[in-house]
Amino acid sequence: MYKLTVFIPDAALDQVKSALFAVGAGKIGHYEQCCWQVQGAGQFMPLSGSMPHIGTQNSLEMVDEWRVEMVVDEAFIDATIAALKEAHPYETPAYDVIKVLDF
Repeated sequence: MYKLTVFIPDAALDQVKSALFAVGAGKIGHYEQCCWQVQGAGQFMPLSGSMPHIGTQNSLEMVDEWRVEMVVDEAFIDATIAALKEAHPYETPAYDVIKVLDF
């Protein structure tokens, strides 16, 4: 089992979550579409050569984003990351994957 954490701009929240749930992410026991989310502010500066979805090159941006966390079974992790990259509007989505141990 893994835990996926991803940062999603407000306007794309439902689109990205739906894509992740569609490939099997967010299942816990007899429940599906499980996640935890909280709104915050993301900061980034697009550099030369980037193609930013939001903002302009060499200008610091602050964006309302959601931090979304969900578990992903090992069988679905590759499809989940592929769906994340396909559905997320950012050129380079910010995310991390952590292995969850069950004792």
